[in-house]
Amino acid sequence: MSKNKNVAPIWNGNVRDAALSILLAVDKQQAYSNLLLHQTIEKYKIDAKDRGLLTEITYGTLQYKMTLDYYLEPYVRGKIEDWVRWLLRLSLYQIVFLTKIPDHAAVNEAVEIAKHRARHRGVSATVNGILRSVLRDGIRETTEIESSATRLAIETSHPEWLVRRYIDGFGLEKTTDMLYENNLPPLQTVRVNTAKATVDEALRSLWDEKFSVKRSTVMPECLHILEGQVARSTAFKEGLITIQDESSMLPAYALEVKPGMRVLDMCAAPGGKTTHIAEKMNNEGELIATDLHPHKIKLIQQNADRLGLSIIHPQVLDGRKATSIFDAESFDRILVDAPCSGLGVIRRKPDIKYTKKEEDFETLQKIQLQLLNSAYTLLKNEGKMVYSTCTIDKMENNGTVEAFLQAHPDMELSKVEEVPESLQALKTEGMMQVFPHDFGSDGFFVAAFRKKGGSKN
Repeated sequence: MSKNKNVAPIWNGNVRDAALSILLAVDKQQAYSNLLLHQTIEKYKIDAKDRGLLTEITYGTLQYKMTLDYYLEPYVRGKIEDWVRWLLRLSLYQIVFLTKIPDHAAVNEAVEIAKHRARHRGVSATVNGILRSVLRDGIRETTEIESSATRLAIETSHPEWLVRRYIDGFGLEKTTDMLYENNLPPLQTVRVNTAKATVDEALRSLWDEKFSVKRSTVMPECLHILEGQVARSTAFKEGLITIQDESSMLPAYALEVKPGMRVLDMCAAPGGKTTHIAEKMNNEGELIATDLHPHKIKLIQQNADRLGLSIIHPQVLDGRKATSIFDAESFDRILVDAPCSGLGVIRRKPDIKYTKKEEDFETLQKIQLQLLNSAYTLLKNEGKMVYSTCTIDKMENNGTVEAFLQAHPDMELSKVEEVPESLQALKTEGMMQVFPHDFGSDGFFVAAFRKKGGSKN
């Protein structure tokens, strides 16, 4: 997907028109919703009081697109332009899901936007008529849908093929919990840089600046930011904390690094896991962080510099070709944080669920195995390697692990010993699968491997 920096002009600073422009760009140009939202706020200097509404209605409309279409279906006659359909979705989202916005205000705003954007007055009349008809008749029920998979797909706005895939893999109950969780706002979490500060010191720094923050009950170095833009805090600027989702802190635990080791982090950008590993190494040893894209390498270096971590050495490199650069069996630990479908981060990027196709998984698994095979060659005997993804798909996770072990008989799953006590129940032999509803984090998977040689570490 392209990262479109040409933010569309918005009408008179109107927040709903801004949301509509973002939604159209996501739909037409495959742009990233999170990046466009940030760019729109910055370019048009959206007031702080309006940023929350812009974020809510943009993400909410994306999250419930299929649900909103189901509600609108009886009232849309014939073909309408794409921007009109998105305007109807955006307006109906406010009517159905936002209690603080009066229904008449949502309708009136939609009509005004239609007048501004349309070439003739008939469009605004159509928008007005459809929305007022929904208000008059009430929201369409889903009880008439017989299939539980189809009904769940409509209610949670996930493609039916994906819902059925999840039900086959995890059962109806777990799938239902996960899909409803996917539509909730994500938690804002930060990791305390233990190489610079204690958790108490970071807490006090944030409290001094009036941030609403509390300790995590899952990860000892994680804090939950309940209110405030933490990237503007002194604690962030001074490198006491870094923004990272809670479940993505798992790989550094599973890797079980020690000071003085030589470690490779493949596909490392933007450096959240890299810097966590360096902190666990007490900033002693060598940590090489590779990524395909030069601009992403700069992000890793910027994060390392801000956090004061000098052992990190970013390098532009396709991990699949790492064997042509590094000597065989030259790393004590390797993290392969592989490209994946990203189905565990739907709360942050709701557009993902509409753009993925079932045939994508086979292509992704080939890339994942190529990266693991490269890492295998570079790993020392008795060394440990961790494979991680931000997805919950069994083919990408368990299927890739099984295929890799079959190809390399001298590799075995290795118990994850250092995981926090609160996560012990999620462990299986050498693997951990975190679902979004487990503790309100992103969906995440880790598998730890050991290369068999002499006696175990």
